[in-house]
Amino acid sequence: MDNFTTILLYFTSFLTLMNPMGIMPVFLTMTSELTKKERRRTAIKAIITATSVLILFAFLGEYMFKFFGISVAGLQVVGGVLFFIMGYDMLNARLSPLKISPEDVERYVDDISITPLGIPMIAGPGAITNAIILMGESNSFTNSSLVIASIVLVAITLLLVLLGAVGITKFLGEKGNKIMMKLMGLIVMVIAVEFFFAGIKPYIQSIMNI
Repeated sequence: MDNFTTILLYFTSFLTLMNPMGIMPVFLTMTSELTKKERRRTAIKAIITATSVLILFAFLGEYMFKFFGISVAGLQVVGGVLFFIMGYDMLNARLSPLKISPEDVERYVDDISITPLGIPMIAGPGAITNAIILMGESNSFTNSSLVIASIVLVAITLLLVLLGAVGITKFLGEKGNKIMMKLMGLIVMVIAVEFFFAGIKPYIQSIMNI
């Protein structure tokens, strides 16, 4: 398999798992009270956070999991619970933040760019698992470099999506945004259920075997 085909496969797998269309409505809702400049800063910080986490797990994920005695399944269960709560709030149009005072904007941007946007929305259990598996299967420096390159390329794509998403809110208007948020909230809840049951399945199988 040539390098172009390999990076295309890696890129597609990360893009699918990181789900730009699922992240976009959450980003737009949580930054609705921010200025265009502050939204841009939030998007950049969230992408940097997620990219750093994915690269870290790509290199050290397997050892970190062993050291702390945790599993990908546990990460999926936690991610599923967090996604479900977030999706439920979106479905009930409760995710919009209160008016933010100017002195609190910096802290708010830092908070949401790390979690929930950076982790677990962008760098979620699926993307982290993918990074660990692909790096583990890499048997050369070239393949390892392609994994990192694909993460960076997907991060750039996501950043462009988030930066371009602001125009979508203006086009849809307030009523359109509320409808989109409810619809996306339902989708996020479905993703959460998939994550949760994919994570809890190994635990149930282990109990049944005992």
